[in-house]
Amino acid sequence: MIPIYRSPLPMPNHSDSKYHLAALFTVAVWGATFVSTKILIAHSLTPAEIFFMRFVLAYLCILPFARGRMWAQSLRDEALLLAAGICGGSIYFLTENIALEYAPASNVSLIVCTAPVWTALVLSIIDRNERMSRRQALGSALAFVGMVLVVLNGHFVLRLSPRGDLLAFCAAWLWMLYSLLIKKLGDRYPALFITRKVFFYGLLTILPWFAFRPFDVSWQTLAQPAVWGNLLFLGVIASMLCYLLWNAAMHRLGAVRTTNYIYINPLVTILTAAAFINERITLVALLGAALILYGMWHAERPGEQA
Repeated sequence: MIPIYRSPLPMPNHSDSKYHLAALFTVAVWGATFVSTKILIAHSLTPAEIFFMRFVLAYLCILPFARGRMWAQSLRDEALLLAAGICGGSIYFLTENIALEYAPASNVSLIVCTAPVWTALVLSIIDRNERMSRRQALGSALAFVGMVLVVLNGHFVLRLSPRGDLLAFCAAWLWMLYSLLIKKLGDRYPALFITRKVFFYGLLTILPWFAFRPFDVSWQTLAQPAVWGNLLFLGVIASMLCYLLWNAAMHRLGAVRTTNYIYINPLVTILTAAAFINERITLVALLGAALILYGMWHAERPGEQA
């Protein structure tokens, strides 16, 4: 028997507004994780160690709420959940973070944030119900241009770095595949079940990495308030809560409308970086911010869907 989808959040069926707020809150938190990750790296943690610990925390926090079904209804669905754990978890984070070792952060941020473009392109081919209207396409295009301006932040020279740029593209494509997988699975399983499985398979598939670069985080490091505080934020808020919200929004709003919120991610990142690590915001970035907000409003305002 196929279970009826029930959101883990008290969101009324008659309105999508709370799902939009859930997606907005999620990308706002994910944009702020830039600062937390930099702080942890400054305390000698590697990106793989950070990912592992945040997903362990997320998995432990979600377990008490994830009672009932432990496995998917079929091996095929279980394989799709494994793929989701890879595309939205282990390999996604590894490709994104390793890309930063070879390419400037502006390149990586810009390329990774093309995920909504790839998602819309693929879904327009395979699913007529997910095709954007002209108004939505224009709003998304404006938001994309704004995102570019925010990422560049007044510096209009991108240095090509084939290895890093290719890894960043892989991260964007992996997130696109994650969106497609969640869309497919969301019709058959609750968001709570899917999210728990994503954490489980994300953790499982990161383990081989530690055979080459062993996990080496001391208790003295973990005892520092800056370390455990940021790990709690990344694990409980940015992972457990935000993945739940994102997966629920993906089911309700669709993959294209939800992933469009990723354009806001760099805006939050640059604001957080300015507040906590004194990075400068230029007038060009502010113009980009205005374009992002206007584009998202234009795409979602009531109007002709043709």
